[in-house]
Amino acid sequence: MVSYGRITTTASYVPPKIVTNTDLTKIMDTSDEWIYSRTGIKERHMAVNENTSDLCLHVAKSLLKKANKPSEELDFIIVATMTPDFHTPSVACIVQGSLGAANAFAFDISVACTGFVYALSLGNKLIQTGANCGLVIGGEVLTKMLDWEDRSTAVLFGDAAAGVLLEASEEPMILNESLCSDGLLGQALTSGFVEADPLSNKPKAIHPLQMEGRAIFDFATRTVVRSVRNLMQDEQTPVDYFLLHQANVRILDIFSRKLNISREKFLQNMQKYGNTSAATIPLLLDEAVTDGTIVLGSQQRIMMTGFGGGLTWGNLLLQV
Repeated sequence: MVSYGRITTTASYVPPKIVTNTDLTKIMDTSDEWIYSRTGIKERHMAVNENTSDLCLHVAKSLLKKANKPSEELDFIIVATMTPDFHTPSVACIVQGSLGAANAFAFDISVACTGFVYALSLGNKLIQTGANCGLVIGGEVLTKMLDWEDRSTAVLFGDAAAGVLLEASEEPMILNESLCSDGLLGQALTSGFVEADPLSNKPKAIHPLQMEGRAIFDFATRTVVRSVRNLMQDEQTPVDYFLLHQANVRILDIFSRKLNISREKFLQNMQKYGNTSAATIPLLLDEAVTDGTIVLGSQQRIMMTGFGGGLTWGNLLLQV
């Protein structure tokens, strides 16, 4: 009998250091009003002496503790991140080793802000092919990749990790999905690539995150909106809540208007955390579960939508 992946536990972790918009005015030409009016962001968390694996390990330990599950029972660990500690070992392998999850295989996926959506889809398929349970985590330390003299990007991002315990169930959780990429538009968001000529003495140069803000905004409010509409067109049961990537409050407003769906259904927390890339959707999910907005096991319908670097985008229609 085929099993399906089901979210049974959620958890999140943010570094304790908070950087407000006012704090940023001390190091760049900006203002709280300028940032908030354009993005909806008031503050963000910044990792100090912590890397992506540290944040993800906090989440992994919390998930296992909440579920009262020993790490030896895990079959897999997937971490979605664009800011790994190293190229190798992967963040997931570092977490696996620290947990003592001896029976789990572990790997990262790099899909930027769409990462958690891709990872959750993949985790579900692993369970459909025989795995029993695993961790799916999105984690980022984006502040280490920023140019702090570039206010067009530096004001947007923060650090966080969040994730879920995925366990086998007879009832499917993912009712429908669409995962998409368009590499021809990839240069609209780049980060951390290396320039080097092995036949010369040209030094390597690690590049900070760079983004064509208008191109990404237009992509989200046109292409991604259309993909959500297409996924929903055959649905007879309404979606209870939308968990969109938390990039900009204006994007949520436009989604609501174009889909003709109440803005109250589009959950939001970017004002507290900024854009945390692969962590935004699971962080939003954990907050909603913690405050009782979303109740696991209630059969609520949730649309998860990620979009970002690659360019990539993806939607999962869940019945939790």
